Amino acid sequence: MAYIPKKVTTRISSSLKHFQKILQSARSRDINESDTVVIVGDILSEMFGYDKYSDVTSEYAIRGTYCDLAIKIDGKLRYLIEVKAIGSDLKENHVRQAVGYAANEGIDWVMLTNGGTWKIFRVLFTKPIKHEQVVELDLLELNHRNSSDIKSLYLLCREAIRKSALPEYHEQVKATNRFLLGAIILSDPLINAIRREVRRVSPGVKVETEEIKETLKQEVLKREVVFEERADEARKKVRKAQTRVQKQKKTQES
Repeated sequence: MAYIPKKVTTRISSSLKHFQKILQSARSRDINESDTVVIVGDILSEMFGYDKYSDVTSEYAIRGTYCDLAIKIDGKLRYLIEVKAIGSDLKENHVRQAVGYAANEGIDWVMLTNGGTWKIFRVLFTKPIKHEQVVELDLLELNHRNSSDIKSLYLLCREAIRKSALPEYHEQVKATNRFLLGAIILSDPLINAIRREVRRVSPGVKVETEEIKETLKQEVLKREVVFEERADEARKKVRKAQTRVQKQKKTQES
């Protein structure tokens, strides 16, 4: 992650402590959605560093409806933000609503929040439209002295936009997600390497690659890592990378 200026770290830390008290009070009073939007606007300004008068737009119009807030920097739309009442759980239908707004507007990033919980999604303009959750934070659970928590909050800041911190973080998450790692483990090069190690540990025992692969699928890895749709996508990505490497080797050898 990019270097975070000290003044930004100080701003996030002090604001987090301040808004935790406000959010706890608001939750105990079970304030409505409109009042939650007001708090979110203040968080965007005081904690995340956006200018509430030039960067933040309320009731952003999208094809006959409205998203609660939008972030514009230098006239360019960066994020849409859908807000729910602080006492509301952020459910899947809320996610679909927020992602739908972003898809209709042709924007890659959308936030969903109830003031306390913040979720950031990357919209994938495939057919059909898909989305990936990149960040989930609960402001009430974070520690204003914890550097890791401050780094997580920095991803939502104005300063992070110019450094492309969120897209870079997203790429890092994709590179280490459980589906991709599972696909790599089940790829032929890794299976062959495991087979060699098994033979070293148990000399004379005949173990086939398919036997190792099935054991990993059925008994070692979680079922979702092997059988979900995202697992299929990860395997395609791994095969594509392996094919690219093989082509490069052939080119170098010829």
